[in-house]
Amino acid sequence: MANTKNNNKKPKERTNKENKKNASKALNRSKSGIVSAKKRAASARNNTPKKKSKLKIIPLGGLGEIGKNMTVFEYENDIILVDCGMGFPDVDMYGIDVVIPDITYLKENISKVRGIVITHGHEDHIGAIPYIIGEIDVPIYGTALTNAIIELKLEERDLLKNTQIFTKKAGDHIRLGCFDIELIHVNHSISDAVALAISTPIGVVVHTGDFKIDVSPINSEMIDLTRFGELGKQGVLALLSDSTNVEKAGHTDSERKVGDGFEKLFYGCTKRIIVTTFASNVDRIQQIINAAVKYKRKVAVTGRSMENIIKAATELGYMSVPAGTLVELNQISNIPSHRLCIISTGSQGESMSALYRMAFSNHRQIDIDAGDRVIISASAIPGNENMISRVIDELFSKGAEVIYDRKTDLHVSGHASQEEQKMILALTKPKYFIPVHGEYRMQVKHAALAQDMGVPAKNTVIAENGSVIELSEKNIKLNGTVQSGAVLVDGMGVGEVGSIVMRDRHKLAEDGMIAVIIAMSTYDMRPVSEPEIITRGFVYVKEHEDLIDELKRVTMESVDSCDARNIRDISSIKSCIKSNLSGYLYKKMRCSPMILPVIAEV
Repeated sequence: MANTKNNNKKPKERTNKENKKNASKALNRSKSGIVSAKKRAASARNNTPKKKSKLKIIPLGGLGEIGKNMTVFEYENDIILVDCGMGFPDVDMYGIDVVIPDITYLKENISKVRGIVITHGHEDHIGAIPYIIGEIDVPIYGTALTNAIIELKLEERDLLKNTQIFTKKAGDHIRLGCFDIELIHVNHSISDAVALAISTPIGVVVHTGDFKIDVSPINSEMIDLTRFGELGKQGVLALLSDSTNVEKAGHTDSERKVGDGFEKLFYGCTKRIIVTTFASNVDRIQQIINAAVKYKRKVAVTGRSMENIIKAATELGYMSVPAGTLVELNQISNIPSHRLCIISTGSQGESMSALYRMAFSNHRQIDIDAGDRVIISASAIPGNENMISRVIDELFSKGAEVIYDRKTDLHVSGHASQEEQKMILALTKPKYFIPVHGEYRMQVKHAALAQDMGVPAKNTVIAENGSVIELSEKNIKLNGTVQSGAVLVDGMGVGEVGSIVMRDRHKLAEDGMIAVIIAMSTYDMRPVSEPEIITRGFVYVKEHEDLIDELKRVTMESVDSCDARNIRDISSIKSCIKSNLSGYLYKKMRCSPMILPVIAEV
């Protein structure tokens, strides 16, 4: 039994020791587990990706309008600008030459701006550069022909030597801050046009620029649809696409169709041929020259922009002009009419253009007569219809044969129609869609087209100039606005014509002006002679003497009323005269001319 007890006790003692030892080990393991858990938590926190900022896309021009294209891309401390275009003034913008975007936002954030990337060389994409480059001194990136046109503009204003311009080609990449911009070849009505694939920290954004799909272009390859498809497979966060032609079903015709049209009009023609088109449409000019050469005509060029672009395009290899084809304007009088073709600027009826000067007999070397066939190979930019009609009427009055009907094969658009827009949507498969480059109805219809192609309505945004579009990997939304709008250019004055000046110009244009000049004594502020009334754009004084006498009477009564109330302040007397004359004229004639009281103290 004793042996049994001893045997029973020894195992019990060993068990207690083991228990203590095991408990100690368990405690250590527990402490070690807590420490490891803390380490794992800390490590997890360190490895958690930093929350990404949102990409901002801010259109400063080109939305709700045709022209003035300019778009800001901003991510944290980096900004790039895509295009820098101008627009034509509205008919009621009296005396205004061009309209450019308001760049206040860029000037306020100039330390972030890394550069300007240009999609192509049309005025509505480059025209504002000479006006803004002095205010935001940043490098410009574009293709060869685009840069050549920009350089011509800057050279005219003595700005070229101080501007950094870098030439790239389709397929190249540009690194600006956090953005990597790839240039993609597209077809348009000017050579060397590109779309942009902008790689950002949150994804790739594709900006088409102006484009169409031309399977038989004149002087380049077909649009690089393969690259758009590759981007779509890799994943496109957002697509910004040209909306200009969204109201047109089907496909846009090839530029080659215009060449066939020219040949029909040149064949058998015994008249002098004058053709006007956009100076920047290098392929169109090439086809005019081809037709002229085929039918043994010499070619003269008139219009400075046309001359400059032909020279630049020829030097860069974008045009081919056979030797002996071009002649100077001072030689055309020695060339028979049926052997001459003149290429001219002025397709939009611009008042200083060569065609306008010909039509109104202000051109030094060319007079229009019944022996001319004038071909207008361009469509009217919205807002220019009246100017073009005026020039056409004047050409008809000179006896010229004018061919301008859009139903003829004289012009094809450089912008994609619906089926081409669908193709880009199908290839890129964007998560988000933003219609750009078009009036508001065009943006709405393009958004609807994208929805038909599978982009959810919640992922499409119809923005306005100045809208801040915020994109993340999860959503897209409008979040506020920045200052935007139109800056008016009058001669060399940029932005000096504001709303008050335009209001005065409207009033002058609509109702004219009356100046009331009255000499008053400095001693008692009483008139020393009767007022003098001068009118401009209101009534002819000699034919309305009774009215002028009434205006003088109202002026004297106004001065007398000020004297009776002991008013001696010149500003107050002027205000009283202006108010009483304005009230009288509106009551009597229902018009409100501008009234300028002038008091001369004697």
